[in-house]
Amino acid sequence: MSSQLSIVSVETLLVDVPTIRAHKLSVATMNHQTLVLVRITASDGIVSWGEGTTIGGLAYGEESPQSIKVNVDTYVAPLLVGEDPRAVARLMAQVNQRIQGNRFAKCAVETALYDGQAKRLGVPLSELFGGRVRESIPVAWTLASGDTRRDIAEAERMLELRRHNVFKLKIGLRSVKDDVAHVAAIKRALGDMASVRIDANQAWSVTEALEGLRMLADAGIDMAEQPIAAHDKLGLRRLTQANILPVMADEALHGPRDAFEVASTQAADIFAVKINQSGGLRGAAQVAGIAQAAGIALYGGTMLEGAVGTLASAQVFSTFHDLAWGTELFGPLLLTEEILVEPLPYRDFSLQLPTRPGLGIEIDEAKLARLCRDR
Repeated sequence: MSSQLSIVSVETLLVDVPTIRAHKLSVATMNHQTLVLVRITASDGIVSWGEGTTIGGLAYGEESPQSIKVNVDTYVAPLLVGEDPRAVARLMAQVNQRIQGNRFAKCAVETALYDGQAKRLGVPLSELFGGRVRESIPVAWTLASGDTRRDIAEAERMLELRRHNVFKLKIGLRSVKDDVAHVAAIKRALGDMASVRIDANQAWSVTEALEGLRMLADAGIDMAEQPIAAHDKLGLRRLTQANILPVMADEALHGPRDAFEVASTQAADIFAVKINQSGGLRGAAQVAGIAQAAGIALYGGTMLEGAVGTLASAQVFSTFHDLAWGTELFGPLLLTEEILVEPLPYRDFSLQLPTRPGLGIEIDEAKLARLCRDR
């Protein structure tokens, strides 16, 4: 590689965007999302983007928007500036060797490096991971207002618009019976028009989960995501082996090592693959490879990222041969403000993938400047 090409700057931006409604999880209630964007500028003039957005401050995980920004600016950027941006694997190996943890921060940086490299080659980012097997990916919508009637009305509107026909319900704030009653009422209202799943975000004990899964199965629910604590992999195995409903691991998967442990103990039927949880795009591809080798089905998860993280996820997920449970890459639709020149195309219950080089999106710099926290 020529030493003439180099990284000029690595910038981290905090972008505050209100949500269209309150988004209630068992660990937090979100009324806005803070997008964490990384912008890398190289000496050839190519500007590339990555995203490391998380949920609910420190309520969900050990990284926050503020910590991601500080750590990228203070520790990661100095390792990259002056280096050849085409050497993505070598640069990320250096970052991983010198910096512990910080999966979300590393994901944002790696995504930006891959975006830039794909732009230089003139190909979509998916080509760097073997190429696509699909040009669009199905997208579920999460119902998380906590109000049964409102959730039903919201789901019916999505069906009418042909935007979503798979719905995931966030539960865990109420008793198991009250949560199940809420979910069952929504399933009855939607009937066979839609698939309904639940995500308890670790809120239940194993005993509560066994009770809840039986009632959910009777109500016609299709799948349960991470009902119990992420660290309790034996409990997750117990729920999976009970064979009541398909069980999906989410928070239990912090990259390939966790994926191997869950797969080798047969502690899940489905993996929720997330680029940020996996520490980057390569990590997500490795998690998916472990799942497929173990006969575990795949689902494309989200951290409610904006357009950058959503498209990065979609580019990688489009290369998965098995995506039996679809995805939930609806993050930009939950936000009241757009940061792209052209919004992402959602239609026919799917997200259509762009064919332009890199991530395939164009950031609206004026809108971004208005929303940036340090404007």
